[in-house]
Parts: sequence; structure tokens; C-alpha cells
Amino acid sequence: MKRRSCGILLHITSLPSPYGIGDLGTQSYRFADFLAETKQGFWQILPLNLTDPALGNSPYYSPSAFASNTLLISPDLLVQSGLIEKTDLEPFPSFQNEQVGYHNTTTYKKKLFYRTYNRFKGHYGNKHEYERFCFENSHWLEDFALFITLKVHFHGQVWSEWPCEIRDRKPESLQMLKRQHHDRIEMEKFLQYLFSQQWSFLKDYCNQRGVQIIGDMPMYVCYDSADVWANPDLFKLNENKQPSFVAGVPPDYFSKTGQLWGNPVYRWDRLKETGYSWWIQKMKYNLNLYDMVRVDHFRGFVAYWEVPSTEKTAINGCWVEAPAENFFSTLLKRFSYLPIIAEDLGVITPDVREIMHHFEFPGMKVLLFAFSDDLSTNPYLPHNHVKNCVVYTGTHDNNTVKGWFEREATQGEKESLFRYLGREVFSEDIHWEFIKLAMTSVANLVIIPMQDILGLGEEARMNRPSTLESNWQWRLLSGQLTPEIAQKIRGMTEIYGRA
Repeated sequence: MKRRSCGILLHITSLPSPYGIGDLGTQSYRFADFLAETKQGFWQILPLNLTDPALGNSPYYSPSAFASNTLLISPDLLVQSGLIEKTDLEPFPSFQNEQVGYHNTTTYKKKLFYRTYNRFKGHYGNKHEYERFCFENSHWLEDFALFITLKVHFHGQVWSEWPCEIRDRKPESLQMLKRQHHDRIEMEKFLQYLFSQQWSFLKDYCNQRGVQIIGDMPMYVCYDSADVWANPDLFKLNENKQPSFVAGVPPDYFSKTGQLWGNPVYRWDRLKETGYSWWIQKMKYNLNLYDMVRVDHFRGFVAYWEVPSTEKTAINGCWVEAPAENFFSTLLKRFSYLPIIAEDLGVITPDVREIMHHFEFPGMKVLLFAFSDDLSTNPYLPHNHVKNCVVYTGTHDNNTVKGWFEREATQGEKESLFRYLGREVFSEDIHWEFIKLAMTSVANLVIIPMQDILGLGEEARMNRPSTLESNWQWRLLSGQLTPEIAQKIRGMTEIYGRA
């Protein structure tokens, strides 16, 4: 963040792959090469967390704040490592390339993972490395592996509906279940180990090519997660260990009833008593995964919107202060520095800005938000940017630039855009105009979603907030990154001093 640079936002699931979902295999390395060849300094991805089909496969709603998405494990790399044979990949279903096929991919890879684990048990692979991984990650891995195993055992029931002795984690009951489900628990731990190995190799390759990884860390955790089950004292739960209050945001211009997310809110008093040990472990884990971390819903660390769990909307909530300064000061005593990007979109109050300024956390500037207000004062327009911020054309929650221009922009917004550019532009060129605006900004870092580099429309949108279906499915197709596109993005990177 101290030098001018730029990068591309593309989640791992969106990469080409013959297995129904992007993975950590060959195409990841090819994309890292593309980034290096076009002189990009950063690759931004979405959270690597395990996803749940019941929650629309969103990487922001996971049964664990630590466990990674094992669907991203590359079968080809398993063959290369000798854990399986090429014949083990058969029978090979026909996957579509245009979208992630979560259901078919999950069915196929589960069978493949059973074979891989059984082969590993049969004295293949490095047992010492596996045992070291389990030891170093024991603070979350043991609880997660047991939790995910019990979710299957209890047919998907929420953990608070499990028998009381298991819900309340009675040691003798847990030991009995660990013995009963030993093999399944070990397999879950093994899959996390496989992901860690493949990710570590890819990250090292990117870093050697001069590319840093920006990850994404959700602020809240899901209620039905290993984290809440294992640490109920850190969350506002009632006597039945169900949420007393849930998180959300208050009514605003975009929603008359606010947003009710349903995540349990933290007991910051209890977290403070523990020296924020759970958050320190979480931050350490993420800083090992990534070079920089975008922190989602940053304003929740300063004050959060708390809604009684009996409410049907977010209207009857209230703001509750969190000990932001004490929290981040404690983190800085543990870590030499915090390479954090604060997601500060929406209505941000002065106290949040003060914390960001005090700790020098860069915020986000999204160009799609730049043309609805007074052009002279709109904070998202380039002439109002500062060096210590990250400029995006749009994020994973927005439409693409072309989709916005064709489907969402009002006539007034288009007129404001044309006034700012000094001329009218057409839909087929609008993405390059936005990329140029971002590149010319004084901001040290610019991140462009891959869909905007390709000039794709609304059909390539990654996520529609407040909906569960048809999200997180867009994929890059082989051959879409043409030499012409590479040359153009590299040229702009060089011209505007970001190479």
C-alpha cells in the first residue's frame, strides 16, 4: 500500500477447470503467470472458507471461520503427488464450463476424496507433515472435524438441537463420539491438510512471481458453525444456547426495513477478558493464508447493529459500541503490522473514520457508486481519492460495469458520467473507461474484477445480495484472456505507473 500498484479480483471457483469448479491446479498457476506478465501486483480472491449448499454456497456463510473449501482441491495435483492414480479420476462426469456445478462437483469429489484418504492411510504420503499440520491447527481443527462429522450423523440438524450432552460438549460424550467416528473425523482433518498443501504451493508461486494475494475475512460467523458450538461464551446466546441477538444493518436508503443477517453477535466484554485470543488465532490464520486481508463489514468493530432474535426485520435494533481501539491495539502487540483493507462501504460514521485513520487502514472506493450525488463532493470519484485507499470499478456484490450501465444506471447517472468523462460513451467501451478512471486515481492500489476486464454484462455478475439462488457460479472460460486483452491491461498498468 506504499507504492502504486494494481491487481485483479477473481475467485478460485471462477477459474477454468475440467472438474466443474475452479481449483488450485494448473489454471491457477496459469492465471498467476497472466498476472505477472501483465505486471499486476495483486490477486484478490473471496473467502476460502468451506461453503454450505443450504446457504447458497456463499463463501461468507460457512460452518467454520477457519476450515477451507475442499472443493477447491485439485484432482490433477493429487495424481501428481502420487496419492491417487489417473484411473482413479474415472468415471469422469461431464461438467459444464460456463457455471460452477456445485452439486455434481460435490458428488464427484466426495468419492474421489474417499479413495485419496484410503490410499493415504495405506502408507502413502508424508505422515509426519500431516501430523505437524494437525498439531499446528489443533485449536480449530479438532472441533471442526468433529462438528462436521456430527452434522452428518445428526442428519443436518442445527447443533443446538443435538442431544444436550453433545450440545453442551460434555467431555465423556465427546470422547465416545470421537471413538465411534474416528475414521470420518480423520478424513475431514486430512482434507484440510490437502487443501493447505496445495494452497501453500500456489501462494509461494504467486509471491515468487511478484504477485501478492489479497484474501477476504468475514467479520461475523454463522450460528450453525463449529466456532459457536465450541465457543458459546463468546457470543450472545440464551440458556438454550440459541442467539439472543443477531447482526444486521439498520434501515437506510436501500432498504426500509434494514438487513437482518441472522449471525450471532459477539460478547466483546468476554472477548476482551480473554485478551481477544479467538480473534488473534483467526487473524494469525488469515495472515498465514494471505498477504493482505480485506475485512468485511469493518464498521462492526467500532459499533454494530444488534437486533433481538425474535424480530422479523432489522428495524427494532440498536447500535452497540465495540472496543475497537483496544482490540486493534492488542492485535498490533501480537503482530508487527496489520495488512488490512477495511470494507467501509455504506453509511460510515466519523468514529469509524477515526479508527481507520488512527491505525492507517485503507478503505475502499467503488466507482459504480460515484455518479449518483454531487460530482464535486462524491467521495468515490477519483479527484476525491486519497493515496491510502483501494479503488474498485465494482465488487463481487455489484453488477458488472457493463451490466450497471445497461440495466441499472439512471439517465441522471449516465449524464453525470458523461459530464465527468467529457463525452458520451457506448456500452461496448464503458468498462475500459471505468478501468482508466481507476488507474488514473491517486490511490496506491487499484483492483479490477475480471468480468470488467472482459467487458461482460449482467449475466457475469457474481452475487446478488439478499438472494440465495444462482450466485457464486460465474466462471472464466478458457481462451477469454486473449493476447489483445493482456496487452491492453499491461499497457494501462505501465502508462499509469502501476507496473
